[in-house]
Amino acid sequence: MTESASATYRLPVRVYIEDTDAGGIVFHAKYLHYMERARTEWVRDRGIGLRGGLADNYSYVVQRLSIHYAAAAKLDDELLVSAELTGFGRVWMGFLQRVTRKSDGVLLAEADVKVACVALDTGKPRRMPDAILELLNKIR
Repeated sequence: MTESASATYRLPVRVYIEDTDAGGIVFHAKYLHYMERARTEWVRDRGIGLRGGLADNYSYVVQRLSIHYAAAAKLDDELLVSAELTGFGRVWMGFLQRVTRKSDGVLLAEADVKVACVALDTGKPRRMPDAILELLNKIR
């Protein structure tokens, strides 16, 4: 199974000074930024453009998030951020996301994330586009 056909995507990330506190430790909210990028690239890697959704009055928002911080990332670390599809419904997708240090594979953070499709004009839940649902059914 190719990366595009699988349920998991891995994004390499380097820790820059802007990601850290005065001690060179990654600020806790930056892990959420890394995870957001990995989910976005998960979709893009499968040929789904995000800009089209904005024109069609839909977007995706984090509905639920549970995160565990296991160890600290530091300035200049190379990380791997994964996004693994764990389930979906008509208006939502679930992901297990992990941030690991590339050099030794140590788990730094892990999160369960539920993303909902919403109408941009109302903010209310909306059925995901057929192209996304077809993609999710192929991966399942």
